[in-house]
Amino acid sequence: MRWFWIDRFTEFVRDTRATAIKNVSIGEEPIDDYLPGHPHYPHSLIIEGMAQTGGLLVSEADGFRTKTVLAKVSKAVFHDLIVPGDQIQLKAVVQDKHVSGSIVQGTVLVDGKVRAELELWFAFLDDRFGETSLFPPEDLLRTLRIMKLFEVAVDQNGNRIGPPEHMLEAERIAAKGFEG
Repeated sequence: MRWFWIDRFTEFVRDTRATAIKNVSIGEEPIDDYLPGHPHYPHSLIIEGMAQTGGLLVSEADGFRTKTVLAKVSKAVFHDLIVPGDQIQLKAVVQDKHVSGSIVQGTVLVDGKVRAELELWFAFLDDRFGETSLFPPEDLLRTLRIMKLFEVAVDQNGNRIGPPEHMLEAERIAAKGFEG
C-alpha cells in the first residue's frame, strides 16, 4: 500500500469509533511544496487521513471484504493550520450505517485543541464495480499490523478483535509463493 496518511491506531471499537494519529514531519514532501515558505499540512491530506481512519472503521465489521470508498465530504471546517512537529489525532465516530454506506463524523485535534471538523459519507460498492478487492488482503493485513490496529481493536463488548481468517489465509498463501 502506498500513501497512507495515518501512522497508528490508538483506539478502535468495531462499528463505533476509532482514533488514529499522524505525526507531521518537515521531511514530508507535501509540507513545504504545498505553500513554499509557509510549511503546513494540507487540508486535503487531513481529509484523506480522516477518510482512511473512518473507512477502515466502517470496513472492519465485515472483515474488510466490502469495497468501501469515500463518496462525499459533506462538512469540512478547518480552525487552524497544522505544522511540522504537530501530532494529529483523528477521531472518527460512526453516525449512521446502512447496507449501501455509512456516515462518519470526524474531529481532528492537536494537543487537545480542535483543528478541523468533518462529516464523511462512505459508499459500499457491490459486484457491479468488479469482484476483486481494492487491495490484496495480505497487503492490507500487513499495513493494518504496522498501524497497530489489532493491538487496540475491540468489539462493542470490549472483546479483542484479531485479523479476519480470509486475510490470514491470503497471507499464508502469499508466504508459500514467496518461499518458492
